[in-house]
Amino acid sequence: MDHQGRDIIQAAESVELTYRPARGDVLAGFRARDRVRRLHVLRWAVMTLFAGFALLLLVAPGGPPAGNVLLCALVVLFVWAVPHVQAHHVMRVVGWQGEYRTTVTGAGVSAATEHATLTVRWSLLRGYRETRDHVVLLSRDPGILCLEVLPKRGLAAPDDMDRLRDILDRNLRRL
Repeated sequence: MDHQGRDIIQAAESVELTYRPARGDVLAGFRARDRVRRLHVLRWAVMTLFAGFALLLLVAPGGPPAGNVLLCALVVLFVWAVPHVQAHHVMRVVGWQGEYRTTVTGAGVSAATEHATLTVRWSLLRGYRETRDHVVLLSRDPGILCLEVLPKRGLAAPDDMDRLRDILDRNLRRL
């Protein structure tokens, strides 16, 4: 077979991850996206504001109106729960597909399961953010509606993380 070195180059320029998606992976992706969009500041400001209202109502003379305190507590709970509920819904879509085999190359990212294959070219992505346990690739659209979460636990060897960073740094900017 005449490979002309193509398979050697492909192996040198690719990193493979094998993993089963977990709810924590999706939540980490949402948190990274929220930090890039600065939504975590807004989320904490709203929660702090309504928690403060609830405390003011509790210490108000004449006793607090229970309905108002409950409403403030529900708003705080709802704002906190939004990313958790979103992660739950995403897991309903991707969780049943089983093991993911993701390959990162100089051309882009390809994720394959037993049921589907998705390839994303670098031009679709604005950049990446690395967390302690994940690498999150963020889409170029204004709302960052699409993201790809690469759990570091899916890497076969510890030096694969350095190779993954090299490929990402060549093709995307770190956010």
